[in-house]
Amino acid sequence: MGNPSIVPHINFSFPHFKTLFKFTTFIKTTTLNMSDSLGMSNYPTVKDPELIGTYPALAKSGGGYVWDEVLEYRVWCHPHDGAPDIDDGNDYYCTFETYKEALKYSEESPGAEAPLALILQAEYIDEPEPGKYVHVKEQRLAEWPVEFLSRPKRNANTIPNFFSPNAPGNRLDILRGLS
Repeated sequence: MGNPSIVPHINFSFPHFKTLFKFTTFIKTTTLNMSDSLGMSNYPTVKDPELIGTYPALAKSGGGYVWDEVLEYRVWCHPHDGAPDIDDGNDYYCTFETYKEALKYSEESPGAEAPLALILQAEYIDEPEPGKYVHVKEQRLAEWPVEFLSRPKRNANTIPNFFSPNAPGNRLDILRGLS
C-alpha cells in the first residue's frame, strides 16, 4: 500500500482551457497509513501496481458498458475547493492501488472528489444514440465511477451474448450479470 502519485492535469477554469504539459511529472508523497479494516475489498485491485501513475491523464469519461481491467484508482483534487496548491492552481489527481486507499484519501483531503477507477476496455459497447448499440473492437481507457465495477468483468461471452438474437428483452441484464 502506498505512496500515491500526484499528477498535475488540466486547469478547467474559464474563459479558456490551459493545458499543462506536466503529465509525466509524478510527485511522490509520504506513505499513507492505510488500514485494511475499512471493509471495502469488494472492488478489484489494479492489474499492475508497478504501472500506477504512468497512465495518460486524459481518458474517456464513463461509457462502454463493460470493463476488462482496473488500472488505477484516481482521486481528483481541486485547489479552488481547498486542495493543496501544488501546480499554480491547476487540478491534479492522486493514484492508488486499491479503492479503500483512494476513499480514505478522498475523505481526509480537502478539495478532493470521490474516487474514480481508470479502466481498460479491450473492446466495448458504444451507444451512439439511445437504444442503438455498436460493438467496438478497439482498446480504450476510461474513468468510471467505482459503482460501475459492480457489473461483472467482461468475459469472452459478454458482448456476443449482448448482441445475440436470443438476448433477453432487456439486453442490459446481461451486463449486470442478471441473465
